Amino acid sequence: MALPTEPIGSIPRSKELIEATRANSEGRISQQQMDALYQDAVRDTIEKFELTGSPVITDGEQSKSSFATYPIHGSTNMSSGGITVLFADGHTRQLPRLTKGPFRYQTYAHSYLDAAKKYAKVPVKQAVISVSMMSLLYPQEGIPEYSQDEFLQDLLNENETDIRNCLQKGAHIVQIDFTEGRLALKIDPSGGLLRKFIDLNNQVLDRFSAEDRKRIGVHTCPGGDRDSTHSADVDYTQFLPEFFQLSAGNFYLQLASEKDRLRVLQFIRDCKKPDQKIFVGVTDPISSRVETTEEVKARVLEAARWIPPEQLGTTDDCGFSPFGDDTSTSRDTAFEKIRARVAGTKMAAAEIGI
Repeated sequence: MALPTEPIGSIPRSKELIEATRANSEGRISQQQMDALYQDAVRDTIEKFELTGSPVITDGEQSKSSFATYPIHGSTNMSSGGITVLFADGHTRQLPRLTKGPFRYQTYAHSYLDAAKKYAKVPVKQAVISVSMMSLLYPQEGIPEYSQDEFLQDLLNENETDIRNCLQKGAHIVQIDFTEGRLALKIDPSGGLLRKFIDLNNQVLDRFSAEDRKRIGVHTCPGGDRDSTHSADVDYTQFLPEFFQLSAGNFYLQLASEKDRLRVLQFIRDCKKPDQKIFVGVTDPISSRVETTEEVKARVLEAARWIPPEQLGTTDDCGFSPFGDDTSTSRDTAFEKIRARVAGTKMAAAEIGI
């Protein structure tokens, strides 16, 4: 396929897996039993993913409880009461808060990649959480004998290790999830928080070679949980100029659900850099309706009017279930949308003639 197409990350877990995860947390089934169920879920997800014809897949994040907090699962120096994120439908998600140093990852993303590559017959991309999201774990009141500067140095090192391990383990692309980017403008309309987030991520990205950065991407969206968003009301065009300052090679942008796609595409044209690959969202995971291949084709051709074909790719707006307990979208719907994305992208590529 001349136009690359890739997923973002998560696929809805089965009800059985969600129930088993709850039982494991309550001590009703062992970790050994849970690990066997995760293995079956990864194998099944990859088999179904490959049947869609997708040239690049993920493990569907089947064994992640959350796209954001996998590195600290099992940490003993965390407590409740961290930053709360409000979604448009009124529900919330809350981060934990760090209680003492030093800060260390308990799980690195390459462990998910290792498990996926046992079954995959096509390239596997691996999502990692951004350093900026993890920076929110440090409490505003500080921590005795562990300064914020010490925390950030530890965090930068851990985030670099997370990305580097995935590159070394053969990830097709390492995708940094940066869903807090647009939210930063909602929290701080002056743009100061967003610029701080961009700087933190660039401090990590600048540790990699130019060749490595060609295999590193950044995903942005206004959130996607229980068919709701946290920052879709923030003007995308206020965010994009800063977004394209990130020192990555690939950019994955929510676009299918955007109200004024043409305005955003024009802005992308003006903000992007010549060496950046732009993957535009052509399917909407928070909509239960499956897009037709013709709709996807039309969205790709629309994007190709503003983004040179050699810089263009397609993706889904967001993961289909970034939090492990989200059942708002079925597995079957997710795979049908992916199938439409793949087929529609192929049709558009043929019409463009590349």
